[in-house]
Amino acid sequence: MSRQVIEPQEGISQATFVGGHVFLSGQVGFDEKGELVGEGDAGAQSEQIFRNIERLLGKAGASLNDVTLLTTFLTDAEHFSAYSRVKRRYFPIDPPAGTTVIVAGLLDPRLLLEVEVHAVVEVDI
Repeated sequence: MSRQVIEPQEGISQATFVGGHVFLSGQVGFDEKGELVGEGDAGAQSEQIFRNIERLLGKAGASLNDVTLLTTFLTDAEHFSAYSRVKRRYFPIDPPAGTTVIVAGLLDPRLLLEVEVHAVVEVDI
């Protein structure tokens, strides 16, 4: 089974595609220029995260409709409501399964949350 790497960067791939499965590395609130969106604002960071997810899924031939699992890491439980509001806009019906974990911090202390994604797409063999 071949593996397609999407947007490799300094020892990490933003996404990999193998056997109909798309795995996205944890997405954070940085835009395509590498600038943080919404410092101190969980809603704005969530919005940027879902834009990043949509873009990367598209590069793998997938869409939000193919997402089966979201794993979300929050630095504070108070960020959940802002994240949840944004997530509901991107998944208004039949949302994917999800796990949310409160963590002590993320790699960059300005980041309020990070979201990993697993999607499954049909592949022609």
